[in-house]
Amino acid sequence: MSCTNYIAPFGADKTMTAVLSGEADIGFMGSEASIYTYNEGAEDYVVNFAQLTQRAGNFLVARESMNDFSWEDLKGHLVLGGRKGGMPEMVFEYILRQNGIDPQKDLSIDQSIDFGSTAAAFAGGQGDFTVEFEPGATSLEQEGKGYVVASLGTDSGYVPYTAFSAKKSYIEENPDVIQGFTNALQKGMDYVQSHTPEEIAGIIAPQFEETDLDTITTIVTRYYDQDTWADNLVFSEDSFDLLQDILEDAGELEKRAPYEDLVTTEFAREAAK
Repeated sequence: MSCTNYIAPFGADKTMTAVLSGEADIGFMGSEASIYTYNEGAEDYVVNFAQLTQRAGNFLVARESMNDFSWEDLKGHLVLGGRKGGMPEMVFEYILRQNGIDPQKDLSIDQSIDFGSTAAAFAGGQGDFTVEFEPGATSLEQEGKGYVVASLGTDSGYVPYTAFSAKKSYIEENPDVIQGFTNALQKGMDYVQSHTPEEIAGIIAPQFEETDLDTITTIVTRYYDQDTWADNLVFSEDSFDLLQDILEDAGELEKRAPYEDLVTTEFAREAAK
């Protein structure tokens, strides 16, 4: 059976649907989707076998440079955020609560703007702050329309933000495919750990033809410096617990899912040898 790596950049729900329906064998998505599906009672649920990123990849952008930024500075302001129940928004609100800020009472969060359009809206004058992924954050800085003042990845802790997963039955029936796929991913992790952001940017530049090399280097450096990628693909129980803490904090999780059902570290540990 052929292996398909299906990536849906506009939401884990679409990726999960592709995996559950059999359209894709392997999905790359936010790990929260596997918890939701499990709790909904799926018999052939999706299991995470390789964690890719260990920090959230978005940043808080302000209209002015703020060298001494504190999350308290958001009080009374309008922030362009993400959709309710989406991981970017949940991580943002988790950080706010960890800093004693009530997301509903202490500031206003605009959740009406489509993913990918917030940077343009901010550049056009909407909001006092915006939560942006790359290349949106760097683009706003380059245009002089905004300044990165905080990293949600740094302030939220080691969150299993993205992982590769497949249905339980597929993993059981195709362990060699999963192991080979994980081995290839580990080679990429090894490269990242042993090369500079400049070297990494040069390698991936052909995949981002619309972005110049200097910008790609800036973006990679930002992620590199905040320890976005681990040196292996092992999905730890501590990070899984933190993920569920965030989901509970956001009111999106009625019951916690068992780590031993939704995560297997067998393939990642073998790949790391």
